[in-house]
This record gives sequence, structure tokens and C-alpha cells, in this order.
Amino acid sequence: MNRFRVLVAGLFHETHTFLDGTTPWDAFEVWREGDLMTLRGQASPMGGVLDYAHQHDWDVVPSVFATAVPSATVDDDAFEQFWELFKTTAAESIGRGVDAIYLVLHGAFVSQSIHDVEGEFLQRIRSLPGGRHLPIFGVYDLHANYSRSMAENSDCLVAYRENPHSDAKQAAIRAAERLQQFRETGRKPRQFMIQPPIIWPPTGTASAADPMRRLLKLARELEANNPDFWGVNVNAGFAFSDTHDTGVSFSIATCGDESAAVQSLRQMAQMAIDHAVEGNVIESSMDDVLSAVKSRTSGGQAGLTVIAEPSDNIGGGAPGDGTGLLRGLLQQKIQNAAVCLWDPIAVKKLHSYKVAENLSITIGGRGSSLSEGPLEVRCELVALCDGRFELVDKNSHLASMCGDHFDMGDCAVIRCDGVTILLTSRRTPPMDLGQWSHVGIDPTSLAVIGVKAAVAHRKAYDPIATHHAWIDTPGPCQSRLALFPYEHVRRPIYPLDLDCLDP
Repeated sequence: MNRFRVLVAGLFHETHTFLDGTTPWDAFEVWREGDLMTLRGQASPMGGVLDYAHQHDWDVVPSVFATAVPSATVDDDAFEQFWELFKTTAAESIGRGVDAIYLVLHGAFVSQSIHDVEGEFLQRIRSLPGGRHLPIFGVYDLHANYSRSMAENSDCLVAYRENPHSDAKQAAIRAAERLQQFRETGRKPRQFMIQPPIIWPPTGTASAADPMRRLLKLARELEANNPDFWGVNVNAGFAFSDTHDTGVSFSIATCGDESAAVQSLRQMAQMAIDHAVEGNVIESSMDDVLSAVKSRTSGGQAGLTVIAEPSDNIGGGAPGDGTGLLRGLLQQKIQNAAVCLWDPIAVKKLHSYKVAENLSITIGGRGSSLSEGPLEVRCELVALCDGRFELVDKNSHLASMCGDHFDMGDCAVIRCDGVTILLTSRRTPPMDLGQWSHVGIDPTSLAVIGVKAAVAHRKAYDPIATHHAWIDTPGPCQSRLALFPYEHVRRPIYPLDLDCLDP
């Protein structure tokens, strides 16, 4: 058998369309051609497919991979620059002959004039000379706003199954296995999808909790009972993206009858509708959460409490500089607590001071008009350091985004009234404990840690936390979805239209 020649590329961005400003091309990390091959061995989806390709002696044709942390609507020019890079490699490679294309995607990428960038990308590939019938396989994020164009312009896309995304690399390998299956059998699946009228906030999409747990279990049962199903995907959707396709969806890649796939999709959609309220998770008030914390600590109870602030969820595109929880910790005089804020302005200013100096400085609150604004604190400068660290957990949600290392940029650590504050120059999703140990803080020694997250932090913090809490604060990723000015989503849809699920 001749070597299997596969064009490999990737485009990865989770777009928060309600944020101010746009995301430019220079916000993306880009690997081109030979540089892309350096990602083999990394704990990321791209690392997964390149590992599999190496093990199965595929002839990989590397194109381009562009990825950025979740942020605002992407400039049209950024997608066009990516497309030009991809098209140059793809047109030449397809002309010389490739057997298939493998893509690493997100599924919730939005640019200024294209609401379904992945669907547009796939359509453009199909329009290339020789691209119409070329097998297109790949992997995508569980939080995709999966579109009809994605289903119709590819052959088999495989979603992550875990949130936090501990299986991103494994999902990429599963997709590669399906491509190898095509190679060996010559059978090429088709994809079908369904979109029930539901949007869930990220807090309602944990795979270890219902309704996602129930839906994922059903998906595995359907795969086991239908040998023709090459993949049954549960797509939680990304709520903070205002598009026609925003929300929960399900897709099936099958080599069998359409009717079996459609029946299974309807079964999953009905289960989601029956349990839609469970996924509409709203957090507790900060006063209630911090009162419980004070009660435990004053009563001498040991153990770490992790308080998530989903409204400022960095993994959802928020700036990570909201001061809501920090204000509460200081006002309630919570001791031995720590939070991390993104604030390159404060970090730069603090580098003009000496460690152990006492000073006043304004921090946070600049990234979103929906948050509570900057906060002036009197503090001690504890440390100044660089921010590049190796991930403690190579199978973490963060690893799915960046591989083995992450760079927080220049950092500063300050302490104010019993609260330690880590300030970073780059937005850092709180998904790996190396963030703290790198700057000399042992997270297990703390009584409270505040994290800018919804669910993705749990894989890192569950093993060390005694208590977990989620607080309701103002911010661009708050779970009360009806507060957002949606214009493009399908209507009616729950919970924007509360009675739309009534029989």
C-alpha cells in the first residue's frame, strides 16, 4: 500500500462576540509548514494527529495552524490572511495529489462579516480545484456552535467528549483513527445534525454533571448499538457568540442509512429539551458564598475553598481582570486567599519598584465595561518574575489550547490585607496549578483561591480543594444569558424565550 498522503492544517478560536473591540491577526500564534511538525509530541489536538500520523507512517503535508486564546470578534483580515496561507499550500499539494485533509478546528470562530468561519473555511476548501470530493476529517471543541455547513462540507468531524477538555488529544486521535478506517475500507461517511432550541451557559456544560453527563452517555450507547456510526457528537455550544448556530447541537457521521442517524439525533434532541432547565445554571450571590467561607474558617475548619467567577471566565473570552470577587474578599477580610488578574499596565508599573516595598496601585477592571472597574489597593510587592511555565497536567483543558507550556508574560505578586494577588501580562486561563507554583505560591497552603473560570478549572483544582463555589458577579461571561443583546440566534430559544419548550 502506498503511503497515505494527508494535508494537515488547523484554525482555532473561540469567539466572544459581545466583547468590545476585535481580535487581530497578530493575536494568533501561527505555525507554517515545517514549523507545524514541531508540534508532534505536544499535549494538544495537533500533537495528537501528528503523533498518530507518525505511528501509522502517513505522509503528512503540513500547511498552517493558527490559534489564539478566546477573545473578541476576529478581524476579517485575520481570517483572510489565514486563508491565503492555507490556499497556497493546499492548492499546490492537492494539485500534486493528496489522499485526504485533516483539520484541527474549534467550531465557534466568528469574524466581523462571517458568523460561521469554520463552515466558510470548509466551503472554500471544497471550491478549490480537486477539493470537491477529497475526504475531509478532523477534530473540534465540545463547545462548538456546530453548523449545517460544517456537516455538509466535511466527511467526519469528531468532538471532544470531556469538559474540562482532558481528552482533546485523544479526540484528535479518534478522528485520525476514523481517517485510517476510511483508508483501509474505502467507506466514506456522511454527517447529519440537529439543533434543539437551547442555549446553555458554560457553567451548565460540565461533562461530569447532568444534563451533559446524561447526553454523553446516550451518545456512547448509540455508537455501541450502531456499527455504522463513526462518531456521535454532543456539542454544548458557546453561548457568548451571537450567531444563527449558537447553542446545543448533535451530529452523527455514519456510513449507514440516513433514517437511523436522524432517529438517533431526534432522541438526543428530545433528551436535551426534557432536561434543558438543568443546564441553565445560575451562580450563588457573593455574600452567601463568602459568608459560608468565613463561617468555615472562623470555626477552625481546614481545607481549600475554590471560588469560581464565571462572569470573568478567561476560557470563555473574558479579560480576566474583573475586580468583583477581589473586592468581596477584601471587604469581608478573608485571610490567606489568592486571586489572579490580568493587568499588564500594573505589572509594568510594579517593575519600577523593589520587592518588599509598600505602595498604592490601581489594578484590574479595565478590560470590560460590564465589570466593576479598577480597584485601588495599598499593598506589599512580594515578587517580580517571568511567566513561562511548564504545565503540571499535560492532559488538561489548557494543554488542549497550548500544548506543554504557557507564558503568562511578565508577572508581579502583591499582597493586600491577607489576599495574595498574582498579576499577569497575558490572560492566563486558570487550568493548571503550575501557574501558582511557578511564582512561588503553593496553592495547597491557601484557604481560598479565586479563579476566572466556569468549569475548565476543575480538573486542576478538584484534587486539592475541600470546597467549591460559584459566584454571580457582573461581567462579560455571566450566566444570565437573557442580559445579552442577542440579534442573530434562532428564535424562539431557551432560556431567552422561557416558554418555548412548553408542550
